[in-house]
Amino acid sequence: MMTRRLKVRAVGLIAALKAACIPVVFAATLSASAQAANTATQATAAANAAGSDTQQPKPTIVVLGDSISAEYGLPRDTGWVALMRQRLSSERIDYNVANASISGDTTSGGRARMPALMQRLKPAIVIVELGANDALRGVPLSTTEDNLRTIIEQAQQGHAKVLLIGMYVPPNYGPDYTQKFHGLYGELSKQLRVPLVPFLLAGIEDKPDMFQADQIHPTQRAQPVLLDNVWPALKPLLHTSSR
Repeated sequence: MMTRRLKVRAVGLIAALKAACIPVVFAATLSASAQAANTATQATAAANAAGSDTQQPKPTIVVLGDSISAEYGLPRDTGWVALMRQRLSSERIDYNVANASISGDTTSGGRARMPALMQRLKPAIVIVELGANDALRGVPLSTTEDNLRTIIEQAQQGHAKVLLIGMYVPPNYGPDYTQKFHGLYGELSKQLRVPLVPFLLAGIEDKPDMFQADQIHPTQRAQPVLLDNVWPALKPLLHTSSR
């Protein structure tokens, strides 16, 4: 049943995008330039906050993601990244959070942005949530894997811990591609010794009411579930990544 719903969801999305004469970029409607400007503002604010206490600056968590992490279609500060910031505060875990996610972004885009993010923010932790748009654009798996590897290595070279978030693609891509796409996250996790969240949307993937009208992007009600999927893998890093 889940496979059928994922297939229907994917087919419906692609048909809608074709009818609107726009490229299939994970239903992104925000321009990259506008979103990049917003990201820069968020990143600068986080950097300023990190430097406001000269005696004991807070370490920073950077989230490098796409529309799922960029609050696509949601009220501001209601996405899982904002909820993570709130949970850190409520549990008195002293971190800044910089959401460097852009709707429609690919692993190539994330790779290109990483050096500046590392230099400016000097994060203690980098959460990588990218790859789904690569699949929708037909990017070769080898390219996606190489980009993710480089992103992780760039973070590690900057002495940051990395949390990798995996995704699935709809089954209409074919069982071979679907298996290999999801498998590359596990392989990178093992090879580069970074923790993995196997599937960000686990627990909601077969619940249509947890998705927006496009049946791709999770609703506001689904965001706590996404955070709960990330938190068990993130929390151990919080005790080993102070700067």
